[in-house]
Amino acid sequence: MQIAIIGAGNVGNALGVGWIAAGHDVTFGIRDPQAPRSGGPAGARYASPAMAAQGAEAVVLAVPWPAVPDALAGAGDLRGKLLIDCTNPLRMGASGLELEIGHSRSGGERVAALAPGASVFKTLNQTGFANMEHAAAFAPLPAAMYVAGDDTVRKPAVLALVSDLGFQAIDAGPLTVARLLEPMAMLWIHMALNRGAPRTQAFALTQRT
Repeated sequence: MQIAIIGAGNVGNALGVGWIAAGHDVTFGIRDPQAPRSGGPAGARYASPAMAAQGAEAVVLAVPWPAVPDALAGAGDLRGKLLIDCTNPLRMGASGLELEIGHSRSGGERVAALAPGASVFKTLNQTGFANMEHAAAFAPLPAAMYVAGDDTVRKPAVLALVSDLGFQAIDAGPLTVARLLEPMAMLWIHMALNRGAPRTQAFALTQRT
């Protein structure tokens, strides 16, 4: 699949490594594609956000939350595109990182409002970036990754992209479920930053016999 990743930070680079290894074609959309770069995934291309998104079947939003409006504006018209939202609506509070919005609205729904006509899915926000690159290394249980979105026809394509990274991709229902997935990410962040949990941890799903 032709994938445009908007943002080439830790999350974007980790996803790029995983998808290139799985055989996908990845272009990063960044503000200055001509700037010298080092440390990005081998085999990736770089373009402006609008050029990267124009030729992509799936657009992946992988920027810090405050940069979301400008990133989506720079990507241009995303009507008809798969838009995978990996962001979490974080801000710095009195006790450290916290969610800026939640309970009755989610960051995923805010992204959908900023990208009218796109098929928006919230996923790849529930663990740390290093686990995204190495998701296939989890054993004996795979790391779980929930996917929320309203477009049931195109959701299987998103689930497949998540599976290609090595996650157990799980359909969590409509985009409003992002209101649950973003606090789930906050729990991972809290355990890693405040409780000393290793950043190699991830959520897994199991069932009793």
